[in-house]
Amino acid sequence: MQNCQLPPFLQPGDELRVVAPSGTLRELTAFQAGVEVWRSRGYRVVVPDEIAARWGYLAGSDEQRRSQLAAAWADPACRGILCARGGYGGARLLEGWHWPAADPKWLIGFSDITSLLMSLSQRGIAGVHGPLLTTLAAEPDWSQQRLFDWVEGRAIAPLTGTPWHSGQATGPLLPMNLTVATTVLGTPLQPELTGAILAIEDVGEAPYRIDRMLTQWRLGGWFQHIRGIAIGRFSQCEPPSGIPSLTVEEVLRDRLLDLGIPIVAELPFGHDGPNAALPVGIMAHLDGDRGLLRLKS
Repeated sequence: MQNCQLPPFLQPGDELRVVAPSGTLRELTAFQAGVEVWRSRGYRVVVPDEIAARWGYLAGSDEQRRSQLAAAWADPACRGILCARGGYGGARLLEGWHWPAADPKWLIGFSDITSLLMSLSQRGIAGVHGPLLTTLAAEPDWSQQRLFDWVEGRAIAPLTGTPWHSGQATGPLLPMNLTVATTVLGTPLQPELTGAILAIEDVGEAPYRIDRMLTQWRLGGWFQHIRGIAIGRFSQCEPPSGIPSLTVEEVLRDRLLDLGIPIVAELPFGHDGPNAALPVGIMAHLDGDRGLLRLKS
């Protein structure tokens, strides 16, 4: 995997466009609070009239959502794209998709937005795996500041977790929702994994489903050239009541530790808690001895 290019850094007064490329907005309070966080920093946030569109569980038809994303990307006045929420549906937009010819700009989101971030990284452009508009206002101050520091061109601190497997690894960072990333393995949307440091998180998946996904990665040989793995939060992944099960931690340890690469767990990113912004495709260093994930200067 090659190091990606950073878009021009943002500064207050820049125009940002909101898109809803995945699931429909279920309520507007958290979304509007997230918009206000960006506006309070001095940004001009443009919210399209169709932001609350709905087609079943999706925020409008594929064509509506694809057009919204393409228009935002192609708009020369727009310096960044803020994703409204995750859910499901981003990968549907990428069938036959080509990013419009335009200068690089920021794309910010996580969860289902993983598919869009991966697609953008294939173009050599670094997006941000970070808070959505529906989650931003609930982030602690340090996490909000970390996001703004990164997109505005300031250094961000290392993240500290728990060492699971010792060693040192350096490579482009590839943060992802495990479920979404697994669905694109072996398709044209799959990014180059060789030499990468994976940063994985997930929500609402029973341990046996996490096991199934990691086993797919193993059977496909996708872990063979990975240099390290950073593990964030696997929330709401408890075993089903009354059914014999491993815990999600036991599954992760069983499926990953024998890879023999540096692994750091319990890092503060993912759902249902602080979601530290992580750049996509930027060189990082994973310290499996001290439990640190930091960007390379």
